[in-house]
Amino acid sequence: MAKKSMVERQVKREKLVKQYAARRAALKEIANNMELPMEERFKARLKLAELPRNSSATRLHNRCQLTGRPHAYYRKLKLSRIMLRDLASFGQIPGMVKSSW
Repeated sequence: MAKKSMVERQVKREKLVKQYAARRAALKEIANNMELPMEERFKARLKLAELPRNSSATRLHNRCQLTGRPHAYYRKLKLSRIMLRDLASFGQIPGMVKSSW
């Protein structure tokens, strides 16, 4: 199990990313538009820099929904390999059977 502080930090970041997504997209659109004057693009970059760092989507890290484990994460299921195996063994994931030979 991951530290609670790390899981809470991740939740906080996810909330900030969602909150600032539209504002960030608009500023990036202005900053990357080469048809606009350089001063206007520069002002957009400065406003983008004033936003909270944790509102950037690149600061997010995939974590298991159940344990918070950051490694060996399956994106499709949002679980770590360990929880995936446990749930499959108990038959809680439809269509998934643990192989044995």
